[in-house]
Amino acid sequence: MARRRGGGGRRGGTRSSGITVSIEGLEALRDQLADLTPTIRAAGFKALQDSAEAIRSDASAGVRVDSGNLQRSAKARFHNSRLLAEIGWWDTDDRYVIFHEFGTRKISARPVLGPAIEAERTKLAARIQAEVRRALA
Repeated sequence: MARRRGGGGRRGGTRSSGITVSIEGLEALRDQLADLTPTIRAAGFKALQDSAEAIRSDASAGVRVDSGNLQRSAKARFHNSRLLAEIGWWDTDDRYVIFHEFGTRKISARPVLGPAIEAERTKLAARIQAEVRRALA
């Protein structure tokens, strides 16, 4: 609400614009936003999980199949406190996946993780938006 207070045109003393602005309800708004923070964070984490699973699935489907080990062992790890997901292969038996991703002198590169990430990158914002809308509905 804006109010005009008298004394703005006085001579001598200090001059002011004569307009004071006070915002009512700011504390209530701050409390409401604080209540929404966990809901929005949970929606963001759900979207992150969905995207990570899509990347893991695409990467698993795209690896060369010899024994099927790389298809079965791709995993997604989550760090909820930082809204972070890691997708890849962590078993020591899977260390040869890097040769497939980047190639060697004898094996041509056949990347799967990089393209899977790029394909999902364009969808992530829409996933987050949809999850937040669903959470707030």
